[in-house]
Amino acid sequence: MSSNVGLSTPRGSGTSGYVQRNMSALKPRDNAAPYPKDVDELRLRQKEPDKEIIEHERKRAIEVKVFELRDKLEDEGTNEDDIDDQCDALRKKLTAEQAQNGSGNSGRGLKSHQVHELAKAKIEESEKLRKALGIRKDYEEGSHWKRQEEQKERREKGRGEGAAKRDENDRD
Repeated sequence: MSSNVGLSTPRGSGTSGYVQRNMSALKPRDNAAPYPKDVDELRLRQKEPDKEIIEHERKRAIEVKVFELRDKLEDEGTNEDDIDDQCDALRKKLTAEQAQNGSGNSGRGLKSHQVHELAKAKIEESEKLRKALGIRKDYEEGSHWKRQEEQKERREKGRGEGAAKRDENDRD
């Protein structure tokens, strides 16, 4: 035993008595803040959906339905040319339906892994709410209190200037 570390005797412990350093212990970080100090970073920002991913998912949903039709027709033993014709017809029909419906996805029925679709639905919902409440697009959160502070400062400044003028008039 050295420096009062380890076992006084390894007898009966099932070990050799050799003491090792714990390599899995986490070292303290170099005082990095766990959150940003910048006010702009703290503002709530909606996650922007990736349009390419949304488009890919839309096309993928169409192709899944086309593949299901192709699989069903192949099991029935339909001719390859007829299968291709029916699959192309279904693909065109589904593409036209989605183009006609537009986004129209309210966020209901979306799974938690469909992050970009959920973000798009959330932005659309927020836009509807903003329009319904009559909130301007350039509205900044907390601007009401900023305006109140500015008005208060102007009033105090006006009072200070008025008091200075009265002092001058009293001196004359």
